[in-house]
Amino acid sequence: MSPPPAGLRNTDLLAIYLNDHLAASVGGMELVRRMIGLHRGTRYASELETLLVELREENAALRAIMDDLGLPVRRHKQVALWLGEKVSRLKLNGRLVTRSPLSDLVEFEFLASAVRAKRSGFESLREVADVDDRLDADQLDGLVEQANRQHSWLTTTRREVAARVFGGNDHAPDEAAGD
Repeated sequence: MSPPPAGLRNTDLLAIYLNDHLAASVGGMELVRRMIGLHRGTRYASELETLLVELREENAALRAIMDDLGLPVRRHKQVALWLGEKVSRLKLNGRLVTRSPLSDLVEFEFLASAVRAKRSGFESLREVADVDDRLDADQLDGLVEQANRQHSWLTTTRREVAARVFGGNDHAPDEAAGD
């Protein structure tokens, strides 16, 4: 492995950071895979399927970036997040045997937040691309834009679900949030 470029610092911290994002992507893919099964035949199914394809592509891109930078992949973090997604299914949602409508809202909210965090990760990597030509700045810009599109759909969807579960106008938050 060659030494990092002069402008790149703290590669040990970058390895931890990217392994955390990689592990989170595994948990996100598991959640979306399960949500596809739950929402089959609904208007959310197609977008969820597209989201899963994109999450898989992003996971592969992140692995390639780590490889390009010569950073190790720590599987134990991925396994922990995979298990965490499974355990999260046991959350208390007001129902013992059946699925609660609240579960849909919590899952879409979680995904919207996770996509925002993912976007931040790609933005941080974009900064690294300015000091390390092993990273493709255009690819990272595309990943940021893709995350923006995903977040927009998830935000709209979670508002619809919240209005369906609790009542209200799913467009009212647009004005308050400046969206």
